[in-house]
Amino acid sequence: MNIVVREATDADAKLIADLTRAAWAGKVSVTSSGHRETTVHVGEHLRAGGGFILLVDETPVGSLRWLPLDSAADVWEILRMGVLPAYRGSNISQHLLEAVIHHGLASGVEELRLAVRLDQPKLRDFYAAYEFELAEELEYSHANPLEPAPMVMRRALRC
Repeated sequence: MNIVVREATDADAKLIADLTRAAWAGKVSVTSSGHRETTVHVGEHLRAGGGFILLVDETPVGSLRWLPLDSAADVWEILRMGVLPAYRGSNISQHLLEAVIHHGLASGVEELRLAVRLDQPKLRDFYAAYEFELAEELEYSHANPLEPAPMVMRRALRC
C-alpha cells in the first residue's frame, strides 16, 4: 500500500466535499453539518487556511482542512478530518494528522485545535496520542448551534 498525503488546492474543493460527505456517512451523527458539505464552502476554507488529501495507491481516500482563528492567526483549527469507510482500521488517518502538525510547525503556528463530538469518545484517545489535550475552557468557533457543543482539544506547537 502506497500512502501519500498532498496539500490540497482550490481545484480539489469538490473532491474534498465529496470525500467529507462519504467519510462521515454512517459514522457521524446525521445532524452534523459535514453531511451537507459543499464545494463552495470547502473552497472558502482552502483559500483562508488549507487542506490535505490522503491517497492510497493514488486513490483519494481522506482529507482534512484547517483555518486560522479569526482572533489569532497563529492558532489553527483542524476541521473535517475523515477517511472513507473501506480504508478505516488501518490507522492511515494518522498521516493526515501528522501532515497538519508538521505543516503547522514549519509555518510557525503556535497551537492546533480541533473539536471532538461528544458521541465520539474514541477520537479523544486518538488525538491524545498526538499530544492533544482537552481544553474545556475553549469553545469551538465552528460549532453547530443545533447540537451539543463539541469538546475542544489543543496541542501547543511552540513552547
